[in-house]
Amino acid sequence: MVKIGNLFFRTRNFIFPIFYLFLFIPSSQLVVNYKIIAIIGISITIIGQLIRMVTIGLVYVIRGGRKRRIYAEGLVTEGLFSHCRNPMYVGNILMIIGLSIFSNSLLSILILIPLFIFIYQTIVIAEEDFLKSKFKEGYKEYCNRVNRWIPKVRGLNKTFSENEFNLKKVIYKEYNTTFVWTVGATLLFAYNNFKIKGDIQPDSVYYYSALIFLSIIYLMTRFFKKREQRNKTYKV
Repeated sequence: MVKIGNLFFRTRNFIFPIFYLFLFIPSSQLVVNYKIIAIIGISITIIGQLIRMVTIGLVYVIRGGRKRRIYAEGLVTEGLFSHCRNPMYVGNILMIIGLSIFSNSLLSILILIPLFIFIYQTIVIAEEDFLKSKFKEGYKEYCNRVNRWIPKVRGLNKTFSENEFNLKKVIYKEYNTTFVWTVGATLLFAYNNFKIKGDIQPDSVYYYSALIFLSIIYLMTRFFKKREQRNKTYKV
């Protein structure tokens, strides 16, 4: 499992775009009333996004590794990591579940959700193998206190009071993820409405407007982030 997890860790940036394409594969619908399933799906997706945002805003762990390999400078146990060992991955899984439901595709529910839960499980096992090797007793003690997946609600107020929430860091770290899933959700909504109505033309202006708005926000955020990075480089 460790070897499989390391493989998925190295290739995960190529795997996730496939997830979005899979959502558009024709399949049997979950329900006929798409509005109900859309509300449920987007609500779960937003909860997943909020978990990611809170995790980053309080205390963030860099999951990118080093040279596409699992790596960590130190053992982070503060913020949401004091309630769950993998809050970012919990957020990701909820977003995958939410968008799969939002797609109203039986194929997505039966294949994508189990597949990505398996992928994240193997990645976590590989990360834990690395952390146990590097931090030894410190990490074992942390595992004994904190669940791998199920967050502990007790003590959340203390966590928020002891850690300052950094909104700017959230925006600069999450703008790409937020852009990708919101654009995907917009296209899915248009796609499902087309399947229901057989004609997307009357509503097309709303979809185009949403995509243009999201693109403008994305480009503006990217511009300000890059400008700030350049300014820091020049000051050094």
